[in-house]
Parts: sequence; C-alpha cells; structure tokens
Amino acid sequence: MFKGARITWPPLKNGIIRSYTRLNPVKMYEAVEEDMFAYESLNAFFTRALKPACRPFEHDPNNWLCPVDGSVSQAQAIKNGRIFQAKGQDYSLLELVGGDKELEATFNNGQFATLYLSPRDYHRIHMPATGTLKQMLYVPGRLFSVATFVVSHIPRLFARNERCVCYFETEQGPMAMILVGAINVSAMETVWHGLITGEAKKIRRFDYSDKNIVLKRGDEMGRFNLGSTVIVLATDKMKIDSAMVAEAEIKLGQCLATPAI
Repeated sequence: MFKGARITWPPLKNGIIRSYTRLNPVKMYEAVEEDMFAYESLNAFFTRALKPACRPFEHDPNNWLCPVDGSVSQAQAIKNGRIFQAKGQDYSLLELVGGDKELEATFNNGQFATLYLSPRDYHRIHMPATGTLKQMLYVPGRLFSVATFVVSHIPRLFARNERCVCYFETEQGPMAMILVGAINVSAMETVWHGLITGEAKKIRRFDYSDKNIVLKRGDEMGRFNLGSTVIVLATDKMKIDSAMVAEAEIKLGQCLATPAI
C-alpha cells in the first residue's frame, strides 16, 4: 500500500484514484483542488487540503477544537488508569503511552476522546489548542484495523497498534495527541518530524523541551497516509463536550472539550 499509494504514472495513478473514490465517496467540492486527477498520487489525493471556509473553528479560545473529521469511537473520563475501548473492552493508560509513568500520572483520571477517521474523511490532523511541544514517543506495534467492528473484538487494540504519542503544554493544561497506525497505514507524519515509519523495533523518544516548537490552535500538526485514529488526552482541567458521544459524526473545528468548572 505504501508503494502503490505513491505511484505517479498518470494512467495507473488515475485508475487507482477512480477506483478508490468509487469505494469511498469523497466530497471534492470541499478540497482546495477539486479535480481528483490533478493530484500526483493517491497519497497526495488522500492528504488533500480543504478550503478553510468549509471548517469554521469554534469561537471560544478556551475551548479545545476537534482535531479531525471522522466519528467518535469513545469519549469520556479516564478511570483509575483505564481507558474504555468498546463494550467489554478497556486498556491501560500506561501501556497506551509506551510505559511512560510520568505521562500516566499526568493524565490519570483525566479525559480522553478516541476519534476514528474513515477512508473517505479528511486526513490532516490539527491542534485542539495552542500548545508547546515537549516530547514525542514512537511506539512500535501491530497494524490491526481500527474499524468499529474490529475495535469491538480485539482486546487492547489501541495500546497494541503502532502509535506516536505527542505531548504538549497548553494554557488549559497538559495535552497528548496520539496518532494510531492501522492496516494499510504504514506511515504517519508530523509537521516537526516529517514521515514516521514502522522501521524501529523499540520505543524511540524525541525531546523537544528546548526547541520552542509552538503550534497554534487550529494549525496542522500531522497527517495519516491512509485512515486511522487519533486519541486526545486531557487532564481533569478539561471536560469532553456533551456532543462527543460514541458514533457521533464530527468535523474539524467543532468543540471537543471545555474548561472544567
């Protein structure tokens, strides 16, 4: 899939894109470039930019924005170090963050939102709030599908799949953005690191505490090269918005979380 998505020979590339859009209807009128065959490859088409007017941002700067288009898998409180996955399934916060006990302590009994991006969705990921990047962990793992049916049946799926844990400090407290790899997703990207692939066999830690990397609310922070899931972690200073319920359709820029009273 990695190589096929980067084929640039027009006859083959256009055929791949045509077949893809038949299986996954895409709203091309929302894209900056509306001609699907103008993209140099399936991957370029898949990571297309949207017209800003199509995704207005929630106006209150104290509220966190939904970082992606897609649907809510689950969104609720983190209870005693456990994160709810699906009916009858949960997993360890510590395992999700690659065994980092400081991150576990930071977000234990906080809030989480697991957001699923289907193949037809916009696949760039944006910042819920203005944040200063402190560290990133690359955690190698499996590439199980993250489709709803699979998530309901594979124990600890999000803590077993390949993932990238990005930790930020915001005015509303600590925030983690976790990019979860999945079947056919052999590459994730962040704007500060670039392409992240599954070549590493052990956890890799990147320290940015002295780099002063600041991303503003709504800025692009990364993208998936094919579909997957983003998990947002917050402390108890934030509360997940009441509209973030399982299976709800979501759009980039709507309210994700509000300051806890």
